[in-house]
Amino acid sequence: MTSEPKTPGTAEKVVRKTLGKVSEGRDAITQRAETAVDLGNAFRNFYLAALTQPTKAMTQSMNASMGILASLSGTSEIAPEKGDRRFSDPVWATNPAYRALMQSYLSWAKASNDWIDSLDLPHRDKLRARLLTSLSVDALSPTNFLVGNPSAMKATLENGGKNLWKGARQLIEDMVNNGGLPTMVDKSKFSIGENLALTKGHVIYAEDHLELIQYAPRTPEVHKVPVFIVPPQINKYYVWDLAPGRSIVEYLVEAGHEVFIVSWRNPTTEQAAWGLASYIEALDRASAVACEVSGSPELNVVGACSGGITAALLLALWGARGDNRAASLSLLVAILDVEGGKDTSMGLFANIETLELAKLFSRSKGVLGGKDLERAFAWLRPNDLIWAYWVNNYLLGNDPAAFDILYWNADTTNLPAALHNDLLTLLQKGGLADGGEGRVFVDGHELDLKDVTCDAFLVGGETDHITPWDGCYLTRKLLGGKSEFILSQAGHIQSLINPPGNKKARFLINSGEHDTAEAFLSGAETNEGSWWPTWQSWLEAHSGDKVPARKQPGSRKRKPICEAPGNYVSQPA
Repeated sequence: MTSEPKTPGTAEKVVRKTLGKVSEGRDAITQRAETAVDLGNAFRNFYLAALTQPTKAMTQSMNASMGILASLSGTSEIAPEKGDRRFSDPVWATNPAYRALMQSYLSWAKASNDWIDSLDLPHRDKLRARLLTSLSVDALSPTNFLVGNPSAMKATLENGGKNLWKGARQLIEDMVNNGGLPTMVDKSKFSIGENLALTKGHVIYAEDHLELIQYAPRTPEVHKVPVFIVPPQINKYYVWDLAPGRSIVEYLVEAGHEVFIVSWRNPTTEQAAWGLASYIEALDRASAVACEVSGSPELNVVGACSGGITAALLLALWGARGDNRAASLSLLVAILDVEGGKDTSMGLFANIETLELAKLFSRSKGVLGGKDLERAFAWLRPNDLIWAYWVNNYLLGNDPAAFDILYWNADTTNLPAALHNDLLTLLQKGGLADGGEGRVFVDGHELDLKDVTCDAFLVGGETDHITPWDGCYLTRKLLGGKSEFILSQAGHIQSLINPPGNKKARFLINSGEHDTAEAFLSGAETNEGSWWPTWQSWLEAHSGDKVPARKQPGSRKRKPICEAPGNYVSQPA
């Protein structure tokens, strides 16, 4: 059953009243988030433990000293962890001086971590201490300095120092124009619509919040129930249609699915008042258009990351209304229970005061700037997202790489202050889990994920640092229907962009009974290759019979507005 689009914002006042305003004070909020006092107590616990357990510091100092002596004498066997690319230059293994330097650094870093692990501290306090310590340990890696980096020294000698001169110019350029972060990608190599987001389609619906793209079929027949994709509001949609051969949209279309996708507007201060409810309402209108155009009363809804939160709430709204529009729900690298993200880099330091400050910051500016988000995410993985480019750009004097995912990552979007506020308030109140106080009202309905009774397909990424896989797993307990869980052995974005043909790709699946992440792992089987075919087969089972593919986009009522990728995707942050 579909519904006609209606005027935006009818529930905005309701949801804002429900979620509470900062001016009403934190006492008005029943929250599960920690406070600054809790964070202060964590630091106090750490310093007390460090002072009252001196033998553990002495033990690890001795271990570090012995490790360094072994490194200098050439008897150490310590080696970089698998995947640590900082020490990939063969000189680190063949040159005794550099090998000793590397092993001394690794011995000191290991002793630092072992010292924190040995302290009698609560688990989260240890994680906080390790995170803060790792920032210093990573920054002091010899690879970040000219003399300590054999690749940089070799480049300097071969080029007569021109690499350093170029690196200095690039450093100044980044300080002035990139907020002090090393540039990660050569943006001149990419253009949306020319070598990115190339799958053929048309924008068939547009409103303030979004454009809706309908992709052209590539098979004579398509499944009756189309796929409706909800991208995150934090980034642009075209990660789903990155490039030929690496496009989820292309893969689904070639498999005989009719695909619709939302392209969000990049908001400015004029849209500061757009909150979570207004985004759900906009999705409700766009999904009604997809049903109308396809002739299907149902949709296979797909969401990822923050788009997964919005997609799940959309289905909860439908459930509250008794609307059977959802044939299935796929949630990719999305966390709905804040418990699942509490031990992430962000979750460890999220407390009432910092969240309120974050809200105040975005409210004062009208939006949370895309560049601010980019900087925050970069510092979650400094070795990969900061120091690697520090070495490449400034020490080696190389141009930034031309990599499409990095281009997409740097093509940032803003978040409206109201949406930022609502998402943080959900975090403060315990999210959407049972027992949480994160109540969301839309169109007069209180949304409950138990009203999402369709089958669900959930994907987590084993090395995902933003939405940890065991947090994604918790969603199984929140939804009202049957769910499947897949664990992709990759990170946050690599888990999504996982096309067939990648020989390194693997995923875990457990067809037995399990109700915890640990139980899932214990009985899981490893499958070689991409999880996309498994998901496609699951989607196929929820997509109904085949019907003749439509030759023309849109409908009599919905004439195509423009060709994909549309207009909103080009709006800068």
